[in-house]
Amino acid sequence: MATALYSHDDCLAHVTPPGHPEQVARLEHIATALAGPAFDALDRRQAPLAGDDPILLCHPRDYLDRIIAAEPATGTVALDADTHMSPGSVQAARRAVGGVIAAVDAVMTGEVSNAFVACRPPGHHAERATQMGFCLFGNIAIAAKHAMQAHGLTRVAIVDFDVHHGNGTQDLLWDEPRALFISSHQSPLWPGTGAESDRGAHDNIVNIPLPPDSGSATMRQAYEGRVFPMLDAFEPQLILISAGFDAHQDDPLAQLRWRTEDFTWLTQRLCDLATTHCGGRVVSTLEGGYDLTALAASAAAHVTVLMEKGA
Repeated sequence: MATALYSHDDCLAHVTPPGHPEQVARLEHIATALAGPAFDALDRRQAPLAGDDPILLCHPRDYLDRIIAAEPATGTVALDADTHMSPGSVQAARRAVGGVIAAVDAVMTGEVSNAFVACRPPGHHAERATQMGFCLFGNIAIAAKHAMQAHGLTRVAIVDFDVHHGNGTQDLLWDEPRALFISSHQSPLWPGTGAESDRGAHDNIVNIPLPPDSGSATMRQAYEGRVFPMLDAFEPQLILISAGFDAHQDDPLAQLRWRTEDFTWLTQRLCDLATTHCGGRVVSTLEGGYDLTALAASAAAHVTVLMEKGA
């Protein structure tokens, strides 16, 4: 089978103000990095538009209505200090949700081995009724809920290796006993959440704070010592990845100092666990990553492993 790549040009219509780190160029650089002959075998698919129902799996109707109403007719509007919308932002956000849902369906039905969703805006900071951190809808949490509802899964693991804590995913899955959410993240760092003492209503939340400048060795020890054993014990039926590449040493927003090869290693290990427990079923979606060169290289490394493992 193959690795699916979901994206859509609508995601380029979500425009942020000049100088904003979550910019259109992020997707353009990833698209260029995945355009070479090494990626000819990718099953390239258009991310479909998500309707209201999938979004309402995680967000209340009044929040969805508020986001729709906030979209400007021209220019950009700030919903908070970090999160902006432009004409086309709602369409882009629906593509991001639709992409992860379609990827889950394709992987669960055996159309493809695994998938990467290159869409924006990202999602892991969006809480139940609060947009924040560049995010409008909780893409990966919605994907998890969809996998449970549409495919009857009872053990879905979400691994978030973005440098910032996935506070939105934690909020949306806090009461969900069928999900195991694991977030490794720099601490201290915005948004200031992600304490190890946060365990979820069903002991289903695992936070792994990593100190600034701790680098590759500390990360690998944390994953070897804690994350991988937890995933083994959980025996997931599907692994979802919030793939933020802003832990890279060149990223301007944080200081974990990971290297591109760390994303290769981490993807390999997660795919191996998926092979052991769930037939290799992995769906990964783009979160952060704000140095454009590092983002492109790291995303390419991530997708290369998915292709190798999914072949």
